[in-house]
Amino acid sequence: MLAEQPAEASSCVGKAGAPSWRVGVVPQLPPRQTIAAWQPVLTAVGQRSGQCFELVVAGTIPAFEQQLRSGALDFAFLNPYHQVLANQWQGFVPLVRDRKGLEGVLLVRRDSPIRRISELQGAVVAFPSPNSFAASLLPRALLARDGITINPRYLETHSNVYRSVVLGSSKAGGGVNNTLVRERTEVKQQLRVLWRTPVFPAHPFSAARRVPSAIQAKVRAAFLQLASNPEGRTLLETAQMPNPVRADHARDYAPLNRLGLGRFVVLGGD
Repeated sequence: MLAEQPAEASSCVGKAGAPSWRVGVVPQLPPRQTIAAWQPVLTAVGQRSGQCFELVVAGTIPAFEQQLRSGALDFAFLNPYHQVLANQWQGFVPLVRDRKGLEGVLLVRRDSPIRRISELQGAVVAFPSPNSFAASLLPRALLARDGITINPRYLETHSNVYRSVVLGSSKAGGGVNNTLVRERTEVKQQLRVLWRTPVFPAHPFSAARRVPSAIQAKVRAAFLQLASNPEGRTLLETAQMPNPVRADHARDYAPLNRLGLGRFVVLGGD
């Protein structure tokens, strides 16, 4: 059975009349922002690779995960642990990722008296989704390791988490460097980083195993070519991949299996 209906979808963009492929993007941001960031990138990559892409934007991260599991997507921009899972589900192969690594953060209001994670005992802590790698899985694993019990709230997007902390409805919230740096200035100015994760390889743009290897190679080359000029890098910046490099599953993402995050993964339902 295919995934539930996406929140929004685009018509095919890229090279007109070329084969059409469905592309999913992990919904870290509201759908309109995701579409605004990714539609121009896919148009440019499609023109360079001779492909056409249909951007499919799930309304929630669990809905996106169902798209990955069900085989509804041919390509996807996904978080590092999603890459581990999607490789198991549909043989997703990472094509490119940003050169800069991914770093998770736990944030509090700038004027919060909280200075140590131990002070989050019993607190409401916001996360985008249970399976957001650096924004949720890693912080929850750390807190559990240290015996800190929290009341997690899952708010679907990074933007919602940041605003929840600013408004005081959550004592703290999980996010990542790549979305925090792109957040509105008036929001960032009211937040303070309480804790940072180690740095991991960034979100990859990946292809399902059924996509022919020749097409995978063309798409990878198109991303790398797009980054060779200032206009292309500007497009890629909005999609959190200003400096794409070739990605490799065995080197970059398979080692995440050793982190023991499986017991914190929640699959099924919203």
